[in-house]
Amino acid sequence: MQKEYHYSEIFYSVQGEGRYTGIPTAWLRFFLCNLQCDGFGQKDPTDPSTYKLPYKEINVDFIKRVEDLPVWKYGCDSSYSWAKKFKHLMHKGTPEFIANQILQHIRTEHNTDAKFDHPSGQPIHMCFTGGEPLMKHAQDCIVGVLDYFDSTKNSPKFITFETNATQQLKTEFVNFMTNWREQGREIFISSSPKLFNTSGETNKDAIIPEVLAEYSRLSRGHGQIKYVVNGKKETWEEVEHVTNEFRKAGVNFPVWIMPVGATEEGQTGELEGYISAGAIAEEAYKRGYNVSARVHVYLWGNTIGV
Repeated sequence: MQKEYHYSEIFYSVQGEGRYTGIPTAWLRFFLCNLQCDGFGQKDPTDPSTYKLPYKEINVDFIKRVEDLPVWKYGCDSSYSWAKKFKHLMHKGTPEFIANQILQHIRTEHNTDAKFDHPSGQPIHMCFTGGEPLMKHAQDCIVGVLDYFDSTKNSPKFITFETNATQQLKTEFVNFMTNWREQGREIFISSSPKLFNTSGETNKDAIIPEVLAEYSRLSRGHGQIKYVVNGKKETWEEVEHVTNEFRKAGVNFPVWIMPVGATEEGQTGELEGYISAGAIAEEAYKRGYNVSARVHVYLWGNTIGV
């Protein structure tokens, strides 16, 4: 009997951040994360005594679906995918069940056979996100999902792992993914290391260059480093320091800067503690970094599941 795994969402949308922005993408969001990132959006991310954390205050007794939760203005915008108080809203299933749920979501009137090779000629990407999608239980589930897709001869040619880049990979996972990649398919690592001056997570816990170097070897150098930045001087200094540590470890992914702000108000700088996305973008390109907006926020507003 196959093991069942908890996940918070499966949906079909477009990638809203980084290199593959705008690409049709199927999403599997796992439950659980080893980091909390309560400092996002806070006036002083380095001082927990000043934090506003609405996810801790919300009464979930009468909430039946993840999609009915708000997008948090402060703290991690996807805290519902790891905080224990939301576990009753999570889904659970075997890898085969989860794979079939993904196929149901990519089936549309323009893709009635639910093919990753869309009839339009534009292949659908597969993105594993979280929470943290490279925790050990999630690695096991991913192997099962991709193995099932292969058994049906309907498998994505491109996959992305949206990861905080702190989790060591299991030997079984590395072996499976290496074989999967060798069949002419792409593994893309979208790493989002959590900066102390933005997330409140210490570098000791959140910045592990040798782990991201392992991911880079698995993907053959296909990936990106995507920092969430609040625009403060000390944060830019941390970006440079952390990037240098990754470079010394052999990680040569391009750097993307994404402004803090999971909501429309945060993106425009209307909330206390936020600098506008435009101001951060201008500083980023002057420093030679790529800029990533949260396109899904601009398209659909403060909504979960897009």
